[in-house]
Amino acid sequence: MLLSEVAAASADVGATSSRLAKTARIADVLGGAGPGLVGLVVSWLSGELPQRQIGVGWAALRSLPLPVDQPTLTVEGVDAVFTTIGATSGPGSKKQRAELLGGLFATATEVEQLFLRRLLGGELRQGAAIGVMYEAVARAADVPAAGVRRAAMLGGALPSVAEAVMTGGAGALDRFMLEVGRPVGPMLAQTASDVADALERLGGRAVFETKLDGARVQVHRNGDTVRIFTRTLDDVTARLPEVVEATVALPVTTFVADGEAIALRPDGRPHRFQVTASRFGRSVDVDAARAAQPLTIVYFDLLHLDGDDLLDEPGEQRVAALERVVPPGNRVERLVTSDAGEAQAFLDRTIAAGHEGVVAKALDVPYEAGRRGAGWLKIKPVHTLDLVVLAVEWGSGRRTGKLSNIHLGARDPDSGGFVMLGKTFKGMTDALLDWQTEHFLSIADGPTDGWVVRVRPEQVVEIAFDGVQTSTRYPGGMALRFARVLRYRDDKTPAEADTLHTVRAFHDRP
Repeated sequence: MLLSEVAAASADVGATSSRLAKTARIADVLGGAGPGLVGLVVSWLSGELPQRQIGVGWAALRSLPLPVDQPTLTVEGVDAVFTTIGATSGPGSKKQRAELLGGLFATATEVEQLFLRRLLGGELRQGAAIGVMYEAVARAADVPAAGVRRAAMLGGALPSVAEAVMTGGAGALDRFMLEVGRPVGPMLAQTASDVADALERLGGRAVFETKLDGARVQVHRNGDTVRIFTRTLDDVTARLPEVVEATVALPVTTFVADGEAIALRPDGRPHRFQVTASRFGRSVDVDAARAAQPLTIVYFDLLHLDGDDLLDEPGEQRVAALERVVPPGNRVERLVTSDAGEAQAFLDRTIAAGHEGVVAKALDVPYEAGRRGAGWLKIKPVHTLDLVVLAVEWGSGRRTGKLSNIHLGARDPDSGGFVMLGKTFKGMTDALLDWQTEHFLSIADGPTDGWVVRVRPEQVVEIAFDGVQTSTRYPGGMALRFARVLRYRDDKTPAEADTLHTVRAFHDRP
């Protein structure tokens, strides 16, 4: 199969706003993929690499050779190059990866280059959300979309389900069941504005749980064997021995539970997220890291217990089973109430204890694996900063032809300049995209035909964010977490923007 077929499909999907058209176009290209390629094409059109990270970032994609006129690259060949790049390490590996990448792009057409650049740069925003992908796979295989969705939830990955159903038909879906030791797509929460909003949307009564600022994990136990998976379904068992030990100590035989691994201070308050996150690095000395700061596992849901699958049981019943086998110190704090004042007091206590916020949950909903279910609603305080736009990136997919992703900078009072803290394209309406495209082109400080358009540091923007984390990616050593645009502040000058000192105060907050 030629790469050009996938690249053309991606471009077509990004050029239409019709969900039906997107579904039909993806189904068409899947129908043309042979055995062994369907899962790979599904991964790519979902914006993911089967290899996950291969050591190629935007810096490596800035200078590319000119495209060729005729397509010759195959899907199999490109995937093999990605695998080789990802496996390249040691002295001189950076140069080797660059040569492999350059050779790949030197044989790609213009459409293929655009697709590859966006895929490798994590910018393949073509409007093919996971729901569209489920429907496209179902259409290509002529099976019910609900069956594809559930199989993907339990199988942990849509590409493997797509590969199976395209070759084995509807019957292949039956083998995707909850299996202890195989990760399940995690249920996610939608957002509520406050506790009153959450109670109203959940029918007037709900359970409120502490939202810990830890690392989401899914823990499987089968006898004395424990496996731990991240939210993205990576196996991190070897990096979390204390979680293994705590799970082996439970009075269970088979067990699948959802929780948070978190670094806690002696007084029970959480360390900054980076302390927890540092334990998940591939090159971490686990014994030394554990001795310096052990992690605690805190469970909040139970999916399987001693031979019984609990996914389809009401949340109240799943938690009752969790409480029977997990001690209080390893369970999240909960409050069941219909009183908004009581819920707000619980939220206030949670924030005062240093945690992120709360998650409100309906008592009767099943575990909707792999979905952002309406039965779970997260409530977190919103922090804001007034920052300065330093550059803007041209958009892709639905945003093609518009300036989208903005580079954010805080004022450095010592140098008089601005220091970049991250990027965001979230929170932008179509009207705002139109305005900022015109505006930023008018204050461009250099060429506008490249991927990134530098602008004069004149525009202040109010940014909401969840926190500030340590980062080696940006010169200030910090980056905003989950930044999104609230509004542009034409009433403020760059001299009134927040400083690095203000940002660092968020970063250093206990």
